[in-house]
Amino acid sequence: MPFAETYFHQANELLARSWTANAPVLARLAPLLGENIARGGVIHVFGSGHSEVVAREIIGRAGGLVCVTAIPDPTGGFVENLPGYGTKLIERYDRQHQLRAGEVLIAISNSGKNCSPLEVALYARQKKLTVVALTCLAMSRATPSQHPSGQKLFEVADHVLDNGGVAGDAIVDVGDGVRAGPTSTLIGCSVLNWLMLGTVEWLTAHGHVPPLLRSQNLPGAIEQNRALGQKYAGRLSRQLA
Repeated sequence: MPFAETYFHQANELLARSWTANAPVLARLAPLLGENIARGGVIHVFGSGHSEVVAREIIGRAGGLVCVTAIPDPTGGFVENLPGYGTKLIERYDRQHQLRAGEVLIAISNSGKNCSPLEVALYARQKKLTVVALTCLAMSRATPSQHPSGQKLFEVADHVLDNGGVAGDAIVDVGDGVRAGPTSTLIGCSVLNWLMLGTVEWLTAHGHVPPLLRSQNLPGAIEQNRALGQKYAGRLSRQLA
């Protein structure tokens, strides 16, 4: 079977398993996120290294909630295992955009073992935010923590979403024990979209209008998006167009 076809079948099987495994957690989280948004709160998202791609999936995009904002890492994860860097990063973000008690932080790390995501999560918990980890439990349990505390992301989070991947991320054996075709982005983005849709459904069911962005390619969308963003002035790290 061609590698691409193998990936198609195996990745979709993992995606289906991920839906089943995460459904109970998603059901618990949707009301929590919905209540936060109904109070005027923000959802903060952090992903270090390639996990930043997953975080970006739900930030400032058409069909997404305007009140989801990124905790940016200007190094792109280059120093994610420098102890203390993640703490300084989140402290700076807090000064600029505010982390408020009762809000939600989603920390994304496939391995869950690196310093920055762990420190961001720990700081958010100290600030009395609810911390959600999106990680690969199989990978996290197979590798030692790089943080001096020895902790891993899933161990410090209030809620854990598992992307259901394998240790090493890639799933297709291309020969000589080498694997290609990672799944953490495909499944991680899907899990976050499931969570956002559950939150939108909760808001709608409880009489709240979800603050959803429209594609800026549609007539009048830019003006509408800017109007939505006014409520969160100073809270969003990414400027709306």
